[in-house]
Amino acid sequence: MATILVVEDDKHTRLLTCARLKPYYAVAEAENGEEALKMLDQNHIDLIIADIQMPVMNGYDLVKELRESGIQIPVIMLTAMHTFDDKRTGFASGTDDYMTKPIDYEELLWRIKALLRRANIVSQRKIIIGDITLDSAAYTVTREGIITELAKKEFDLLFKLLSYPGMIFTKSQLLDEIWGYETNSDETTIKTHINRLRNKFADCTEFEIITIRGLGYKAEIHEK
Repeated sequence: MATILVVEDDKHTRLLTCARLKPYYAVAEAENGEEALKMLDQNHIDLIIADIQMPVMNGYDLVKELRESGIQIPVIMLTAMHTFDDKRTGFASGTDDYMTKPIDYEELLWRIKALLRRANIVSQRKIIIGDITLDSAAYTVTREGIITELAKKEFDLLFKLLSYPGMIFTKSQLLDEIWGYETNSDETTIKTHINRLRNKFADCTEFEIITIRGLGYKAEIHEK
């Protein structure tokens, strides 16, 4: 179970946020950035939710301190401020996501899940969806103990789509990112590889690759 650190000086908000998260995650809490850093020295933390306006050390300084120390734990910044400059400052400090108060806790849970998933992909170079594991070290897809080896381009294409479920990628985007800007391949190549992947995983119920007519493709994950 992932551990979430809630950094918030307002006791009511901190307790409410912790209560909303505890059915899904282990939760730690701190009243300000300085206390959060001490928690990080003593505990394994997978994601931080931090307010901006806090005494002793605010959210911006907390994230800046983490990034300058090489700590890449995902951070969601929570704030009552709504201006573009506030958001720009938050992202510039190294935060990964940004939500304004009052908090929509259902949306917060979605964002936490997405950030944890991406962080896991980066650290392990694997994507796990139910019984399926994509291993980028071996270019294999394992499902229920059956290993399917893919050609590198096929694997890279599937890994890209499943890394960002629901996101639409244009054919030109995929061509540039997977085949490179100077490739002689064209959009027909993308279509051919998509069809191969669909054929290889035709009986797979965990995900599907969807064609967005006139745009490109996206992957949808079906969680059981």
